[in-house]
Amino acid sequence: MSEKLVLHEDPRSGNCYKIRLTAAFLGLPLERKFYDIMKGETRTADFLAKVNSNGRIPVLQIGDRFLPESNAACFYLGDGARLVPADRFDRADMLRWMFFEQYNHEPNIATLRFWLYYVGEANLSDEQRGLIGSKRAAGDAALELMDRHLADRDWFAGTALSLADIVLYAYTHVAEMGGFGLSGHAHLCRWLDRVGEQPGFVPMD
Repeated sequence: MSEKLVLHEDPRSGNCYKIRLTAAFLGLPLERKFYDIMKGETRTADFLAKVNSNGRIPVLQIGDRFLPESNAACFYLGDGARLVPADRFDRADMLRWMFFEQYNHEPNIATLRFWLYYVGEANLSDEQRGLIGSKRAAGDAALELMDRHLADRDWFAGTALSLADIVLYAYTHVAEMGGFGLSGHAHLCRWLDRVGEQPGFVPMD
């Protein structure tokens, strides 16, 4: 890619890490610009006007264009490269798992990690505390489904590492920070090790 790539991120965020990991696997240079979401640095007038009017990160800057939404940014980087399967069904299956990650996985596993590890249960609102049980159950169900899927295969879609694996790895490998247990999911744990052994892998900050 000829245009300069800049990742606007908070390095504690798994959604930001997805993009950094995708770029690392593909050997793409990526400049990083840091924000602290705990201090509201993505809600300033300057950020809203220049980077993302939705006030969220990550945002992948491509030249002078800005692409929000982590999985869209991963797809931009991976499109036409080895992380997107060539087979039509496998490519659609990859997207299926990327949609699953945003709908069933991230809203539960990532949210509890943020609430319990960074905010602290004592600092949550009554409404947030009331949601912990349902998010715990939904997150456990997502992890169990993933473990069953990996019982007879190495990767989520196709026969090699794809964007599906990257986006699911980001918050799964830190799920215990939100109180989720991984040790009972043997297939999932072996997959986590497999991703971490791939050439180009970089750990989360």
